[in-house]
Amino acid sequence: MTQAFAQHPPLDQDIHVNQIQVIGTHNSYRRDISPVTLQWLTKLSPQAAIALDYHHDTLTAQLDHGVRQLEIDIYADTQGGRYAHPKGPEWERKAGLTPDADPTPPGAMQGTDFKVMHIVDIDQRSSCQPFRACLEQVKTWSDAHPNHVPVFIDLETKQDIPFGGGKLPFTAPEVFSPATYDRLDAELISVFGRDRLITPDDVRGNAPTLDEGVRSHGWPDLAHARGKIVFLFDRPHDTARYTQGHPALRDRVVFTNAHPGDADCGFTEVNEGFIGAKGNGSDAVDNKAASKTIPALVRRGYLVRTRADANTIEARQNAVERRDVAFSSGAHLISTDYPAFEPAPWHGYAVGFGKGLVARCNPVNAPASCRDSSLEPAETAQEQP
Repeated sequence: MTQAFAQHPPLDQDIHVNQIQVIGTHNSYRRDISPVTLQWLTKLSPQAAIALDYHHDTLTAQLDHGVRQLEIDIYADTQGGRYAHPKGPEWERKAGLTPDADPTPPGAMQGTDFKVMHIVDIDQRSSCQPFRACLEQVKTWSDAHPNHVPVFIDLETKQDIPFGGGKLPFTAPEVFSPATYDRLDAELISVFGRDRLITPDDVRGNAPTLDEGVRSHGWPDLAHARGKIVFLFDRPHDTARYTQGHPALRDRVVFTNAHPGDADCGFTEVNEGFIGAKGNGSDAVDNKAASKTIPALVRRGYLVRTRADANTIEARQNAVERRDVAFSSGAHLISTDYPAFEPAPWHGYAVGFGKGLVARCNPVNAPASCRDSSLEPAETAQEQP
């Protein structure tokens, strides 16, 4: 668990939110997939089964161990109960298997709350359910550590039928509308309060667009950012619905995954060889391109998230090039399936800064006065593998 500072470190006014790096987790809420489901999926799609062979401890445990970026997949459920009866167990029985018991608490999938899960029908196990329960875990932890560096929460709004539908009749996720997003914003504010959030309005300031605000005066300094939460969207596909009636994200809570130069861009992702809304969704990773693209975006003032690994591929091969590029590129949020306290079962692959660091000075744009040890020291060192 990180120490709570008695007061802000003296350099906080010199260091801004976009001048540090933190470690994040991918699908942070995700528990072990059912072994029977994994067996069934292996026959259906071995590649998908391999990609799903990871899990995480609770959100609280991750924060205690220095994770400062979380990713949560959310589903809209306006009528309630849409995902309460997953079809996976029936498919497994038809394949001659006996489904495992569902650990989800009774009633958790009822009601009209936003639901948290990875893939409808087959991968619904979450360490917190519904979404509000996840938010409240983070709020409780943040209250106990009031001077932490900002915690970034990536939200992926799941709206597509898994695997493009394929041969199985998956439950169709509900599509988010502008009204759904209004409700989402209201829920975020109701849990944390407006003063505990860094929103697009805070970063835009008096600039006409968020993009211009980021490039002119930039993100808040740590003196104004400690103890706060930043919400981001993980996917760009529904940006138009979120910005409808809110040009340049005025009065919105979440930063969109936008394309640099667009009016709503303060944050973008470089995950799989693409940037923001202009990407093609390819899984191909071009480390050489990322090593040039990300630093350029960082220097322009954008907040950037990238991944150190994906689909268990790097972990199984102990391939560290993508991780190393993420570190040196200046990407602010470096997401992994294997933070230092949860190393992979293959080769001990893990992602961390080492030396007990929760955050470190950004290698691309941090001021010379920045000191890693002043950002947020940890009580227990987590050595980088």
